[in-house]
Amino acid sequence: MQDNVKKLIEISNNLYNKKLVSGKSGNISIRLGKYIAITPTLTSLGHLKEEDIILVDMDGNCLTKGNPSSEVGMHLAIYEKRNDVNAIIHVHSPYVTGFAFSDKKIKRLEGFGQINQEYLSSIEYEKPGSKELALNASEGIKDEDVLILKNHGMICVGKNLKETEALAMFIEESAKTQFISIMLNSVKDIE
Repeated sequence: MQDNVKKLIEISNNLYNKKLVSGKSGNISIRLGKYIAITPTLTSLGHLKEEDIILVDMDGNCLTKGNPSSEVGMHLAIYEKRNDVNAIIHVHSPYVTGFAFSDKKIKRLEGFGQINQEYLSSIEYEKPGSKELALNASEGIKDEDVLILKNHGMICVGKNLKETEALAMFIEESAKTQFISIMLNSVKDIE
């Protein structure tokens, strides 16, 4: 389990250093059999220590000291619906979140698996940490690997933390490219 916790901290630091999270936002978890390890609430993902990581059973009971992310219910609901998911990353990365606060959708681009739909799936806004968000997010991501949370951010899921981290970075870069394209296409050439 200690190696899994170290990997969770490494990925948390990566996401912070690559600016996919800032301040004390975002949360990450991994499935460990009948338990999950999850980042704590109100703690920067860029400054975690092993003792900060919270172990929770599938009923949401904390098995270690500290307070898990306020989104623990959402993570547990996703794990309950998705036996193939062993890692969840929820971030408020700038470009994806910019799209989430707009009426624009993010196209699914080549570079990370099969394209089954033109745009990434999204769900309407629900209060962070709420049961409604947990229910709607787990339903919205049941057949997806990425879900945009309207006016909030994104969730990525995968078989392991490295794959899920790569997906989160790819989606942020896709959103950045699309944002630049939208901006360039909206400017008229100066003659």
